[in-house]
Amino acid sequence: MEYIENSAFLIAFGKNLRKYRKLKGFTQEQLANDLGIEISQISRIERGVINTSIGNAYTIAKVLKIDIKELFDF
Repeated sequence: MEYIENSAFLIAFGKNLRKYRKLKGFTQEQLANDLGIEISQISRIERGVINTSIGNAYTIAKVLKIDIKELFDF
């Protein structure tokens, strides 16, 4: 049960990240370059495949120029 809940959370987080990334006009490649991470990592986060760290979430929010709580507002 916990795995299903975590999976649903990660998918929702990823969809929300994708929404803000696109709203701010970033491609996955641009965001990855600004964060200093691989493009594939952005893709995996957006698809809910991996659980990114809170530190990465904070940095993503800074690069996108949004409040971190917006990434979790879904």
